[in-house]
Amino acid sequence: MPNTSSKHEIIIPENPVSNFLFNNTRAATIWLIIRLYVGYAWITSGWKKITSEAWTGDQAGTALQGFVKGALAKAEAGKDVTGWYADFLGNIVLPNAKVFGYMVAFGELLVGLGLILGLLTGIAAFFGGIMNASFLFAGTLSTNPILFILATWLVLAWKNAGWYGLDRWALPFLGTPWGRKPSSDSSKTTPL
Repeated sequence: MPNTSSKHEIIIPENPVSNFLFNNTRAATIWLIIRLYVGYAWITSGWKKITSEAWTGDQAGTALQGFVKGALAKAEAGKDVTGWYADFLGNIVLPNAKVFGYMVAFGELLVGLGLILGLLTGIAAFFGGIMNASFLFAGTLSTNPILFILATWLVLAWKNAGWYGLDRWALPFLGTPWGRKPSSDSSKTTPL
């Protein structure tokens, strides 16, 4: 039976700027700089938490409890924290502060390592963006808005953001359809 869905399908070609930024390895230097900046921010923040008694030591969870209580106080005052997120913080995070403390500390470190090494860059940037959004929902600005924006761009550039990193080898191994432009013989493509 012939494919009838193609009659109604409209293919919109990608514009040259986004094609360059998100599909071309020549743009990988731009993403390398952004990756290293965002990765450094995450890895240093995660390392500080991992080596802190209040995050992962004998007093694990106390730092997170203080953060959550501050966010809940903002929510009660009607500032910066929405009700549904305050409920999540008060009912889920606060009673499990020790577990969430470990998750935050090691999550930050792993996101930083993934971005610096260029390994599963899009996934690392995605989880970094999730953490940035969580901190923003809790009423913390700091560098979270800019890191969230940069993480979003890195997610969009997942195909070439890790070109100067381990993704260059890991993604083809995992089945990413990378390949060189066909030569004069269009029937053959050479994998990267």
